[in-house]
Amino acid sequence: MNAAAHHLAQINVAYARYDIEDPRFQPFVDLLDPVNAMAERMPGFIWRNAEPEPPGTLEAAGLGDPRLLVNMSVWMDIDSLAMFVFKTAHLKVMNRRAEWFRSVDAPTMALWWVKAGHVPTPQEAADKLDALARTGATPEAFTFHSLFLPDGSDFELDRSRFTLA
Repeated sequence: MNAAAHHLAQINVAYARYDIEDPRFQPFVDLLDPVNAMAERMPGFIWRNAEPEPPGTLEAAGLGDPRLLVNMSVWMDIDSLAMFVFKTAHLKVMNRRAEWFRSVDAPTMALWWVKAGHVPTPQEAADKLDALARTGATPEAFTFHSLFLPDGSDFELDRSRFTLA
């Protein structure tokens, strides 16, 4: 399989502790636009779900809880997503997630390879979270802790390249 013929899709979901209008949630809300804009400027960024899904789409995929925040994106490769996740202000947001989001006993993030040009649907992304919950990391759905290349082979991320200075 040619890696250039594939891109890396991701979904992450988070269950907010508070309603979007709650002042305790405002620090997170204030960071959304700047962090999303940063993602869109990153090398290797391809797409994110910036527009609201048509009515009923998230509900049909089991992602319709009003306190569930759903983020989906597509990146050129593992390194480009890892650079954004682990070496930008995004990491500072992740480090504060316990303040704003409740912990759940299910996967909240999944990665998978898609053919170049494919835009994943909420149902496809929900299916990847379900697959990860059922079988753990496989080439079908995986995490940064257990990565795979498009051909299904294991991949080890050199985490030393992604530490904040």
